[in-house]
Amino acid sequence: MNLALFLTASWVLILTPGPDMIYVITRGVSQGRKAGMISAVGVTLGILVHTLFAAFGLAIILRTSSLAFLAVKIAGALYLIYLGIKTIKQKSDISFNKKKTLDGTGKVFFQGVLTNLLNPKIALFFLAFLPQFVIPDKGHESVQMLCLGLTYALFCIIFLVFVGYFSGRIGSWLSRKGRLEGKIRCLSGSVFIVLGLRLIFMKGR
Repeated sequence: MNLALFLTASWVLILTPGPDMIYVITRGVSQGRKAGMISAVGVTLGILVHTLFAAFGLAIILRTSSLAFLAVKIAGALYLIYLGIKTIKQKSDISFNKKKTLDGTGKVFFQGVLTNLLNPKIALFFLAFLPQFVIPDKGHESVQMLCLGLTYALFCIIFLVFVGYFSGRIGSWLSRKGRLEGKIRCLSGSVFIVLGLRLIFMKGR
């Protein structure tokens, strides 16, 4: 049950147009397929770092203080609910710059990493998202979270590399399909809210 819910939630969230997807498409549109795919790899590397932080950072919090864990849990739940409401209310603002740029592939890659890595909201998201799918009875919670995070990152890189390769077509398609994009955002926002509520009522570990 946990795995099925994790897979469903992951793909709904990954498919929702957001900063990562827009960054990859923008790079692909302005610099070509290669830049789009390289930016996808950079973004995914940032996700892997957040996964490591969530898996081992949360383990340290658990060992150190139950009160600190409760604070992280409540903050994460409230953030997920806030993110859900914001996602549902957000209007379509997808606009891709087709102006050609001359950034090197190294810069494209590291900007993808930093765009993701330096966003504290993403760190909080993973701290709230991954623990919900851990099965306490199996033990090794950090390892379980690491495996879940790696799975999520694998899904991300598969999808984002695809997006980077077909960036021009996908960018044009998203710009035309405002109504469909709104439905995707609504579904994704609902998932965020459900996950937030689920986290609030989860028993502490």
